[in-house]
Amino acid sequence: MAVDLHTHSTASDGSDTPTELVSKAARAGLTAIALTDHDTQEGVPEALAAAQKEGIELVPGVELSLDWPQGGMHLVVLWLPPGPGPLQDRLAELRRGRDRRNIEIVERLNQLGLDITIEEVAARAGDGSVGRPHIAAVLVEKGYCADIADAFDRYLASGRPAYVHRPRLAPEEAISLARAGGAVPVLAHPHTLGLDAPGEMADLLERLTGAGLVGIECHYGAYDEGGRRGMVALAERFGLVPSGGSDYHGSYKPGVELGTGKVGLGVPDSVLADLAAARRSGP
Repeated sequence: MAVDLHTHSTASDGSDTPTELVSKAARAGLTAIALTDHDTQEGVPEALAAAQKEGIELVPGVELSLDWPQGGMHLVVLWLPPGPGPLQDRLAELRRGRDRRNIEIVERLNQLGLDITIEEVAARAGDGSVGRPHIAAVLVEKGYCADIADAFDRYLASGRPAYVHRPRLAPEEAISLARAGGAVPVLAHPHTLGLDAPGEMADLLERLTGAGLVGIECHYGAYDEGGRRGMVALAERFGLVPSGGSDYHGSYKPGVELGTGKVGLGVPDSVLADLAAARRSGP
């Protein structure tokens, strides 16, 4: 049986509500799904209720964007319950930073001559946390861009004219906060780290495992079978659990399917069992 431990809903930048996401997971035959919205757990209560009705396991989680100058470093944190806690309390600060960033992005777009308001973006996001995909969607709706990818390529990606940096946690701090709250930190999609030189990935993993990292995404939605095998070997070398998921965002990431990703992903439920065992063993 298969699981998917990296998904997003309308609570951040996915197009499916938490209920819709869980229902799709059940129809796809998944036995468990982790909801890992960006910097927020607002969708977790709804997803938990839906999972109970559907008879599948819901792992509460979150995805964090970390301070990493060489590329993009993200941390998927699993079994993080909503409510007060070491990491949960910091999430509130991160969300405020995200809100300020969204306003500044819209202001930059206005300076570029694009007629877009933060109110339009918020309406597009609905009850969820506003992010760049919602800004991109408004740009597409108003005819400024051909599609979501075009909006990022032209305006919103790092280095483009409307990109705005936002405060992020340092990797070791995020891992420490996650472990302090009894959660399981997993390094997400390591191919986005921008590490090319020999030994760079090994040096990083040695550093992060020393800080308490538990897993690394090896069964990722965009990796082919050879790529997954190579990542599993790397995980085994450093004593990390080879986690995985599709990184599903619905229509905001066309071609990425829940449970299968882009290239026939299948994350065995043994991965979830291994992560749960690491959680029980504690820091």
